[in-house]
Amino acid sequence: MDLTSRKLPLMIIVILIVILVVQYVVDVPDQRMLIDLETCEVYTHDPAFGDQKMYTGEFDAKCLELKELAP
Repeated sequence: MDLTSRKLPLMIIVILIVILVVQYVVDVPDQRMLIDLETCEVYTHDPAFGDQKMYTGEFDAKCLELKELAP
C-alpha cells in the first residue's frame, strides 16, 4: 500500500475507532476507586458486592498532605 493512497488515512481512522470502541466496551464502569475522606484510604465500590466498602490497604498521598495542612 502506497503512503500517498487515499485508502491509508481511512484505514487508520477505522482502526483507531475500533480501538476506542473496544476500550469502551471492556472498561468496567461499575467498579470505582474512591478515597475515604476520614482515613484517606483507597477503597473500591462494586454494586455486585452490595453497599460495603472493600479497602485496598493503600493510602492517597494527596489526601494525607491535605489532612496535615488542615487545622
